[in-house]
Amino acid sequence: MTNTQIDTDAVVTVLNKILEAELAGVVRYTHYALMVFGYNRIPIVSWMRSQATESLAHANEAGELITHLNGHPSLGIGSLLETHRHDIGDILRESLEHETQALAEYTHLLDLVNGRNVLLEEYARRMIAQEEMHLGDVRKMLKKPGE
Repeated sequence: MTNTQIDTDAVVTVLNKILEAELAGVVRYTHYALMVFGYNRIPIVSWMRSQATESLAHANEAGELITHLNGHPSLGIGSLLETHRHDIGDILRESLEHETQALAEYTHLLDLVNGRNVLLEEYARRMIAQEEMHLGDVRKMLKKPGE
């Protein structure tokens, strides 16, 4: 299937939103990792740093797809809200919100390319699956033992 079956401008716009959201994830998770204190710091910091690394990989992949479509990758970064709440629960709830927004962008991309472009469709499906796994992980971390 060729790119003529998709609205390339709309797809590049969504991919740029994804790029910006993933770059915001790099900053967000790096910041969160620095702000974790307490007995469970080490595994949580490790998880946050792995999320930052993964967000950078996702940003690079979105950027490569943008240039594949002859688009121009954005120099922007998604919104970064500093709530100054650094309780682990607050951090995880903010992570949940960030992951939910990223999932919405990947779902929008799938809607634009579904049945029209195999490369972009497979990319969107893979990323949706990963974002759903992240959401599940964060929800599990927010649960108290025995819930």
